[in-house]
Formats: sequence, structure tokens, C-alpha cells
Amino acid sequence: INDFSYLHTNCFELSIYVGCDKYPHESELPEEWENNRESLIVFMEQVHRGIKGVVKDVHGKGIPNAVISVEGVNHDVRTG
Repeated sequence: INDFSYLHTNCFELSIYVGCDKYPHESELPEEWENNRESLIVFMEQVHRGIKGVVKDVHGKGIPNAVISVEGVNHDVRTG
């Protein structure tokens, strides 16, 4: 579903697995958290990178369905 969501809804989804065991036992979770906490937090901080903003007309009103293109990226997005 990740590729479909990105291509058809402009929603960027990720599935992250931190080991070979997709469903670790409850007793293993604290150790898995400690082993991966810092890298997961740094990864989540990346949400603050990139291009952000609001597309407005000359009167300050939002423009629905405006197409946003980035040179070198073969995936346009639209405003809501």
C-alpha cells in the first residue's frame, strides 16, 4: 500500500522493521526499544526537512488543486 498511497494520494508511508522478527514477544520490546531508540528519534526528526508552505492567491486565500512540481522529482503533488 505504501507505493499506492504515495502515487495516488500524496501520502508518504513507511514500514520500518528493526529486526528479522516481525512480531517480537512482549518481553523483547524494552531491549528492542533501547537498541533502536536514538536512530528512530533521529529518523522522525527528518519530518522537519524539505519544502513546506501554503499556496495562496494574491488575496491570501488558499488555492485548491494547485500543482506543485519540484525540478528533478518525477512526482507532482496537489494542494488539498
